[in-house]
Amino acid sequence: MVSPNSSLLSFEKLDRASPDLWPEKLPGVAEFAASCKNPITNSPPKWMAELESEDIEMLKELGSLTTANLMEKVKGLQNLAYQLGLEESREMTRGKFLNILERPKK
Repeated sequence: MVSPNSSLLSFEKLDRASPDLWPEKLPGVAEFAASCKNPITNSPPKWMAELESEDIEMLKELGSLTTANLMEKVKGLQNLAYQLGLEESREMTRGKFLNILERPKK
């Protein structure tokens, strides 16, 4: 009697190194994986090089927030952006009525 598992066995050898047989599903993943294998250095990532100490403190603060607190912070920023948009609209209308936005005639 043949066991059910033995009928599913395959003794075929596949060369997994071939890019033609195993193409990369997501472009760039291989390079990213290779960069992650490099030993950790003491130098900060490129994106952190331009950050000031205030920016890093802000990142730490935002990283320590709970999901609910982070959502509250995002809603506050959205409200602030909306208020700034309203204020800018009022100022642009005011400038239009005062004719300070017209281009000088040549």
